[in-house]
Amino acid sequence: MSKIKIFSLGGLNENGKNMYVVDVNNDIFIFDAGLKYANEKMLGVDYIIPDYNFIKENKKNIKGIFITHGHDENMGALVDIITEVKDIDVYSCKFTCDIIRRELEEAGLKFDNLHEIEPHKVINFGKNSVFPVSLTHSIPDNVGYVLNTEDGAIVYTGNYVFDSSVQGCYKTDIGKLAYIGKQGVLCLLNESVYADRPGYTVPKNRMSETIRELFMHNEGRIIVTVFSAHINRIQELLTEIESTQRRVVIMGKRLQQLINYVIDNGYVTFNKDRIGTLNNISDKDAVILISNENEKPFVNLERIVNGYDKYIKILPTDTVFYLDPVSVNNERMAIKMSEEIAKLGSKVVSLSSKEYLLNHASIEDIKLMINLMNPKYYFPVSGEYRHMVCNADVAYSMDIPRENIILKQNGDVAIFENGNLTNETEKISINELLIDGNSTKDIGELVLKDREMLSENGIVIVCATLDKKTRKILAGPEILTRGFIYVKDNIEFINQIKDMSLEIINKNISNNYVDYSKIKQDLRDVLGSFFYNETECKPMVITLINEI
Repeated sequence: MSKIKIFSLGGLNENGKNMYVVDVNNDIFIFDAGLKYANEKMLGVDYIIPDYNFIKENKKNIKGIFITHGHDENMGALVDIITEVKDIDVYSCKFTCDIIRRELEEAGLKFDNLHEIEPHKVINFGKNSVFPVSLTHSIPDNVGYVLNTEDGAIVYTGNYVFDSSVQGCYKTDIGKLAYIGKQGVLCLLNESVYADRPGYTVPKNRMSETIRELFMHNEGRIIVTVFSAHINRIQELLTEIESTQRRVVIMGKRLQQLINYVIDNGYVTFNKDRIGTLNNISDKDAVILISNENEKPFVNLERIVNGYDKYIKILPTDTVFYLDPVSVNNERMAIKMSEEIAKLGSKVVSLSSKEYLLNHASIEDIKLMINLMNPKYYFPVSGEYRHMVCNADVAYSMDIPRENIILKQNGDVAIFENGNLTNETEKISINELLIDGNSTKDIGELVLKDREMLSENGIVIVCATLDKKTRKILAGPEILTRGFIYVKDNIEFINQIKDMSLEIINKNISNNYVDYSKIKQDLRDVLGSFFYNETECKPMVITLINEI
C-alpha cells in the first residue's frame, strides 16, 4: 500500500501558473508547468511562474514533468525550469513537443530529455504508471493524465470540454475515460475555471456563425486579431474564409510559421493557395491576420493604429475583429484600442467573454467527467477560489461526500495512506517568481516596489563633487529630477533642496573623514519629509558624491 501526497506549486486560487505534484512513496510526478501573465500594476514584469526550488531540491526523485497541452498557462514555465534543471525528463504529445522544441531553440537551450508520447500508450515507472488520455480543448493533442498506483488511479484532467462533433487530434476518447473510471479512481483533480457557468460549454465556444455574419455584412478589408495558441479558433476562421472569395494575408513571421506548420501537419485544413502575400494587403476583400498574444495584448494592433507599421494603415472602410472574446484582464486595453480605431472611422467587432466561451469545462461538463470517473476523492484545481468552491458544490451535488472533497491553497498537502485521506497537515514552502524580459531570475518584491514608487512619485538625484585632499565641495550640489516636478517652473523649490543638501553634506564632513553613509541617510530622511510636507509625494532620493 502507498503513502500519497498531492499538492500544488501553482494553479490554486488563481488563473494560470498550473503545476501539480503527486508524490507516491517518494516517486514524484509533476503535471504541467505553467505561467500567468502579470497585470498592469506589476510594472515591467512580463510573467509569473511558480518557485521551482522544490524541483531543484527533489530532482533525484522526480520521474518527470507531464505537460497536458501547449498553452502558456500549462507549459509556460518549462523553459525557465529547464534553464536551471537540465537533467529532468519532460513528457508531452507531438504538437506540444514541437512547441516546446521551438521555445527551447529560441532560448538557445540544448535539451535531450524531451520525450514525445502518444495518447493511450502507458508509460511505466516501476510499480506506478502514467496513462495519457485524449481530451478536447482549443489546441491539438491535448491530454489528461492518469497516474496508476497500487491504491487506485489519480486523474488530472487539465483543460477540456465534451464536444462530440470534433474528430482527430481534438477528439475525447470517452470509452477510455469510462474504462478508467471502472478500474477505480482514488482522486480526481478537475479544472474549475467555468465551474460557475451552467450547461455545457459547447456550443457557446463556437464562432463560425459570428464569423460568417461578419463576412456577409462587411465588404471591405477585415483585420482579425488572433491568439496563436487557440488553433481551433483559427480553423473556424479559415473554414469560413474558404466559403468566400476572400484571400488571407498573415502578418508577422511567427504567425506565418505557425499557420504553415499546422496546415502542413494536418492540424488545420485549409487551401494554402488562398494565402496571399504583402502584395495583397491593400485588396478590398483581404482578411488580414495579426497575432494578439497574452503577454502584450493588442501590441501589434496598437502599432498599426498608431501608424507605426510600415506595411498597413487602418482605413475607414476596414473592419477590425477580435476573434477571441475579450478577457476581464484585457477589457481596459480593448476599450482603449476600440476608441482609437473608431477615431480612424473604422468599425470594431468585439465579443463578450460572458456570451462566448473558451474551451473550459462548464457545470455539465464537470458532472459528466465525475460520472465517468466516479472518484472516491475530488480535488478542484485550476481557477480562482470562488470557482473551486463552485466546483466542490457540483461534486457534492453528484453525491460525493463533503469530507471527500479537497479544497486547498498552493502548498497545502493532501495526504493519503492505504487509499484513505488522512487528517495530517503538511505545508510545502511555495512562492512565485516574477520574470522580467529574458532573465530567468526572480526580480523580487523589492524591485517591484521600487518601480511602483518611481512610477507614482518619480526620482530626485543629489550630485556633489568633493576635493579628495581638502574635503571641500568643488561642485554642487546639483539637483536632477525625473517624474517629480518640472524644474523650470519650480526654481525656488529646487534652490531650497540645494540649500538643505549643502547643509547636510557639510555637517557630515570633518577634516579627515567624510561619512558618506550618513550623508545618504540624512538626505533621504530630511528631503523625504520635506517633499511629503510640500507636495504629498515621496520620490526616491538617490545621492551621488564623487571625490577628485
